Parts: sequence; C-alpha cells; structure tokens
Amino acid sequence: MLSPLKRRNPRFFNGLGKGRSPLAEVDLILWGVPLAMVAIAGILIASTQRQANYADWYQHWLTAAVGMVIALLLARMPLDRLTLFKWPTYISMVASLVAVRVVGTSALGAQSWINIGGFYVQPSEFAKVGAILLLAGVLARHQVDRPVDLIRPVGLIAVPWLLVFVQPDLGSSLVFGAVLLVMLFWAGMPGAWVLLLLSPLVTAIVAGTLPWLLLGWVPLMGWLAWKTLPWKRAALGISSALQGLFAVATPWLWEHGLRPHQRARLTLFLDPAQDPLGGGYHLLQSTVGIGSGQIWGTGLMQGSLTKLRFIPEQHTDFIFSALGEETGFLGSVLVVAGFALLMWRLLQIAGRARSDYEALVVVGIGAMLMFQVVVNINMTIGLGPITGIPLPWLSYGRSAMLVNFISLGLCASAARRGRMAQSRW
Repeated sequence: MLSPLKRRNPRFFNGLGKGRSPLAEVDLILWGVPLAMVAIAGILIASTQRQANYADWYQHWLTAAVGMVIALLLARMPLDRLTLFKWPTYISMVASLVAVRVVGTSALGAQSWINIGGFYVQPSEFAKVGAILLLAGVLARHQVDRPVDLIRPVGLIAVPWLLVFVQPDLGSSLVFGAVLLVMLFWAGMPGAWVLLLLSPLVTAIVAGTLPWLLLGWVPLMGWLAWKTLPWKRAALGISSALQGLFAVATPWLWEHGLRPHQRARLTLFLDPAQDPLGGGYHLLQSTVGIGSGQIWGTGLMQGSLTKLRFIPEQHTDFIFSALGEETGFLGSVLVVAGFALLMWRLLQIAGRARSDYEALVVVGIGAMLMFQVVVNINMTIGLGPITGIPLPWLSYGRSAMLVNFISLGLCASAARRGRMAQSRW
C-alpha cells in the first residue's frame, strides 16, 4: 500500500535516500533537533523559576536523559515486532484512562494524573502513542477505500478519545482527532473524505459565530458527499442531516458539554481584554512578553516578565513566551524552523520505510508532534485558544517528555531499517 503522497510524486520520495553522506547515518536532524530543544528548554525553565523556591530545570534534563536511553533502545528494535502487542497495548491504554476516572488526581481543572509511588503519570500522553501503534496495525492491513472501512479505525480511536475528553482534557482529545485524520489520509482515504469528516466541526463553529454561512456550507458538503461517496442519494441525505444536527445541537453542547473554563479558553483569544485579570490574563501577558523580546531578545536568564513570573505555569504550556522574550524573533524563528526540519525528516523516513506499518507509525507520530507545535505556538501568540497542549521537548512535563522520546525511538527504528533495506539494493 502506497500513501497518496507517494503515489502522486514517487520521484520525490525515491530521491530522498540518495546521495547520503556518512553523517546521514547518525541522523543529525532526527536526534539533534530534539536534543537542542531540550538543552535550551532547561535554561528557559530555570529562567521562569528564578524567583521561586523550587527548580524544575534539572528534572527536565534528567527526564530527557531517561527518555533518550529508552529511545536508543527502541531504535535498535525492529518496529514490526510491535504489531504483536497492539491489542495488549490498546487494552492497557483504555484501562489506564479508566483508572484516571477512578483514582486519578486533579490539577488545573482536569483529572488527568495517577500517583504511582510519588510520581505523577499522565496516561493520556502515553495513550497517544498507543493509539498510533494500534491505528498503524489496523490500517496497514485494511486500506481505506470505502466508507465502511472507516468504521474500524474510527471506532477504535473513539474510546480513548472519549475517555480523555471527559477528564476533561480538550487539548489531548484534539490530538487524537488530528492523528486519526492524517493516518487515514496516508492509508489511502480520499482528501474529500477528510473534509467531510471535519465538516461537522466546521458546522458547529459556523453555527455559533456566523450562522448565515450555513446556507452555503451545508449544501456544499451535501454536494461533496454526493460527488465522492457511493449510494449518492443516501450520502446526500445523511450529510445534510448530520450538518443540520450539529448546527442545532451546538448551542446545547456549548452550554452543557463544556465547563465554564473550557468555554472561556475557546473564545477569549479573540479578545483577551474582556477578562484581563482572569481568563485573558495568560494571553495578554504572553503576547507582551514575546513582543518585548523584539528581534534579538533580552538574553537568556535576562527576561523581566519571565523573572517576575507574570505568566503562571510559564514553564509548561507557555514556555514559548519565555523563548520569545529572551531569544527574540530570531530565536523563535529558529525553533519553528527546527520543528519544520524535523517534520521534513519524518516524511523522509516514512517515504522510504520498509513496511506500511512503519510508515504509518512515523506519519502518526509526525502528525501528533506537529499538531501540538502549531496549536501551542498559535496559543501563546494569541492566534488560537488556550487548549493546554504542551510544546514538544520544550514544555516541562515528565510524561510528555518520555512520550516524545519514545516516539523518537520508534521513528529512529524505522529510519534504521529503511537504510538497511536500501543498502541491500
């Protein structure tokens, strides 16, 4: 099974592995970009806690060191072996998410952690990788050619998604959706179907903001369903009914499906000055801090807003604001470029993977990481709502750090096997 991208432009992917220098065997991009971000993150975390009576920077580096060891071990393991454990992994993932509801610990408005021997573990972070491994195993065996082929992957991902959403952890639940769509597209699902799957979300947003646009949007989605799906009349009717259902249900879901702090997070980014001392405080202070860095920044450990702790929990979800203040526009662009380079490398690895399963795992991990990057950075600069999504390798968080390095090890395994396969040719 070839991905849609590879079918459309095979020369691009076939050329990715040619002309390698000896340094390419070390995979400088795959390992170097995350390690560089971990290094700078430790300094930024220390800067955010200069006036505090605690310090997390050394724990950030220590967790990264443990994660690096795990990643190196996973890099030596054939990735295909994990298909044997996809169902035990899935069952363990669901069980851990259920356990959070029973014995979990609450913090910052969400019950998302389990205390294990004094260490707080966030199962939803590990569930992301578990879901990717399961989806890769399923999609590698069952290509998505018909609408009925969506039932299995969507049904499997719906269980952990729902358990994470009710914690409530809106940010992590969005990651599951992004991973599912990207992996389905790579597995052969037409691009028009991606839009149809996203259309209820768009309908809900339009219904709550510019309802008159529904007069054009709903017929457009009905036409797209009629054009691209079998059983054209049924597809047209189901699509129109589904769009109408979401348009009508949106007000009720807004009032009863989300908690007040979640509603505030989703709307205050449009005008944080509405609540400058409450829900909008984070956004206002974050944009001020990033803007004060200007081109070159104030210098590491020299940020005034960071030092005085104007932004609560800055070392976690809002670490990019510290980066912007202390390294300026230049440092921020370098970090964004680093993530873009890493994503290019992951596409390169997926394009020459030895098996469909390995390609799907790498693509799923790439979707997970890049979705978090885009949402987190947009959140801190005021272009998106606050969703509680961390910035990979930069935000403090032990569970997230371990998951990021586990993901790195899985990608490194696929890259190593891809190089071995090419060397045989």
